[in-house]
Amino acid sequence: MRKSITPNQIKQNNKNLIYLYILNHPGVSQQDIAYDLRLSRPTVTTNLNELESVGMITKSGQLDTELVGRKANAYSAVPDYRVSIGVDIHSKELKLITVNLLGEYSERVVHSINYKNTDSYRKKVCEIVNGYIAGQGLKSEQILGIGIAMPGLVSPDGSEITYGKILDCTGLSIDGFSKYLNYPCRFFHDSESAAVSELWVSPELKDAMYIQIGIHLGAAMIMNRKIMSGMHGHNATIEHIFMGNNNKRCYCGRIGCAETLCALPSLCGEEPVHEFFGRLRSGDKNASKQFDNYLKDLAKIINSISLMYDKDFIIGGFIAPYLQESDMDKLHKYVQELNPFDDEGRFIFISRMPKHNITIGAALPYITEFLNRDEIE
Repeated sequence: MRKSITPNQIKQNNKNLIYLYILNHPGVSQQDIAYDLRLSRPTVTTNLNELESVGMITKSGQLDTELVGRKANAYSAVPDYRVSIGVDIHSKELKLITVNLLGEYSERVVHSINYKNTDSYRKKVCEIVNGYIAGQGLKSEQILGIGIAMPGLVSPDGSEITYGKILDCTGLSIDGFSKYLNYPCRFFHDSESAAVSELWVSPELKDAMYIQIGIHLGAAMIMNRKIMSGMHGHNATIEHIFMGNNNKRCYCGRIGCAETLCALPSLCGEEPVHEFFGRLRSGDKNASKQFDNYLKDLAKIINSISLMYDKDFIIGGFIAPYLQESDMDKLHKYVQELNPFDDEGRFIFISRMPKHNITIGAALPYITEFLNRDEIE
């Protein structure tokens, strides 16, 4: 038996359609809204008045019309009507960013603070977050939530770190932060947050393996524009693929994990990444040899995964801003040398969101959830 749609649902649906249209078409006229959405002018007028009265949209100038002496009002969404906060926790740093309804972000703020699995540390982090919010002049009703990205596996509801050996935070509950923050809070795996930001800037992206290369190696599997978590919550943990006994011990306690070959320290050691790539681009032979060997190790991982997941690969993380298309050509060549199939076309790409991807990605879920609500208000 089909469920009937109530007049209130129709009204709310029209309101949502109009708001999302204005959000994606800033400076649009009432006439264009009515024409493109096939809604009556009275319906559009009523909803525009309601949206403007609560501060969701605003008049943003006037547009010329065919009528002599009359100009139509232009309407745009108010991006900061609602925002979310992204927090990225590292062993020695805390990074914060604000993202609005258009996905625009503020300048990222970084604090030097050593991670400790203690209540005093969590309280200090929350003091910094609250001070950051106050410093931007944000009202509490503007904030949709606070996403906290960490290098660890996270429960499906974002309430607990289920595996956190890098920071020794396994079992950490979101309550340790939320009790000091008067906003919805949720944990996110840092690699998955990076993949979320990639999806935001790539609306055409459907399926891919996102590889996050930074101080540690991580990944996220994207299927039908969703991050796959797996039956036990550790899908795409490619950092623990066994690569051979190289006598390097991974943080998981085992020897020979991909983490020990393809995380940035394996390429640069203690040298800052920008200095290493500076030497590489200037033609330093030692840097060129290091990078070539690194790409060959990375190719082994990508080839192994591509045999099981025949999709595009995206290389992101700290390394991404320094990569060039010629590097991807070489990496693709090394993969093809290992691959038994003569596949045509490039399938390895540099991230389109190479900077601040984790921090931004930790904030974006609250934005997308707000915009996908049945009742946007």
